Amino acid sequence: MTIKIRNTSNNPVPNYETILSAGMDLKSALDEDVILEPLERTLIKTGLFIELPAGFEAQIRPRSGLALKKGITVLNSPGTIDADYRGEIGVILVNLSNEPVRIKAGERVAQMVVARYEQAHWKEVEVLTETSRGEGGFGSTGNE
Repeated sequence: MTIKIRNTSNNPVPNYETILSAGMDLKSALDEDVILEPLERTLIKTGLFIELPAGFEAQIRPRSGLALKKGITVLNSPGTIDADYRGEIGVILVNLSNEPVRIKAGERVAQMVVARYEQAHWKEVEVLTETSRGEGGFGSTGNE
């Protein structure tokens, strides 16, 4: 699949780091480093603009290394970029650690996964098909 991309950052276009990678790392397009205080959130711009084909979305997800080592995650994970969005890709980061964390210019801040989707069409009914599970939820299918 080919996706059109416009890159206004000083970073290279995202790519897959290994042959079986599902996601591409997104880097910050900051002019200067940002300090993220504990429980503070901020929008990190990437300088990237994309044109996805119909039927696809881009999901913005946390990087496991940032989450484990620094307590940084993507607040609305996964963030969704719709096929008709043409604005700059931004990443909402939050610091869940007890220490201030520096986000550096050009640092890998998130990963992006391109995924196919389908739009659902609702059919209103009075009764749903019965199942053995029924209305059981929140731990009803396993050990509590």
